[in-house]
Amino acid sequence: MPYKFKYLRCELENKVMLIVIERQEVLNALNSEVFKELGDVFVQMKDDPGVDVVILTGAGDKSFIAGSDVSEMSQCSLLEARKFALGVNDSQQKIAKFPRPIIAAINGFAFGGGLEVAMCCDIRVASEKAKFGQPEVNVGIIPGGGGTQRLARLIGIGRAKEMIYTCMTIDAQRAYEIGLVNRVVSHGNLLPESRKLAEEIGRKSNVMLTLAKAALDTGADMDLENALKTEIELFAECFGSVDGKEGLTAFVEKRKANFIGK
Repeated sequence: MPYKFKYLRCELENKVMLIVIERQEVLNALNSEVFKELGDVFVQMKDDPGVDVVILTGAGDKSFIAGSDVSEMSQCSLLEARKFALGVNDSQQKIAKFPRPIIAAINGFAFGGGLEVAMCCDIRVASEKAKFGQPEVNVGIIPGGGGTQRLARLIGIGRAKEMIYTCMTIDAQRAYEIGLVNRVVSHGNLLPESRKLAEEIGRKSNVMLTLAKAALDTGADMDLENALKTEIELFAECFGSVDGKEGLTAFVEKRKANFIGK
């Protein structure tokens, strides 16, 4: 399946898809065109059995995504701003609802829309040089791509309010301490460590990864009783799969399981 885009470089190796946002002249800032491409690539990958895990990063050494393109937004009327935000939400939901694991390899600035995109991913690995923030209030707007909602769910509403109200910038270590990122690595090892993690995940059954992700994401928006019911149904589905039977049999027989993705 060809992955050809104006602003995205896509490299598939060992069922790990590396997606690099290439707009270095504006620190990989996201305009409507880039958002659309991001949505499109995740739609394409959803139907590609050759992609088990995705790594998303930004080109260069300075920026993951420096935010949404303010020059484009500054020209918006109320109705145009709503249309822009709806388009952003559509693309981000395609990322967030992608059925297989996504790792954000955060190599520098993750501000505004950049942090919002990172929060759509399952796991965030940060370079020691990474910086994070939701600075929208400083320019006369509020986060419009999920920042007020996903940030609060990840780090708690009190910390999210502090970050958004003050427009504070935090470093990678602080992001790790408050649960915004999963791990911090040296800048030069960001992609190797992210790929190592992706390949470790990719050795599991992609059927089980898909079911686990569905249980986690669906249950997060439910009360506990209904979330547990959802987990039970998805747990039961494991036993109707080839990989489920293989994994249990291999454990009993004390051998390595041979998962085939079915």
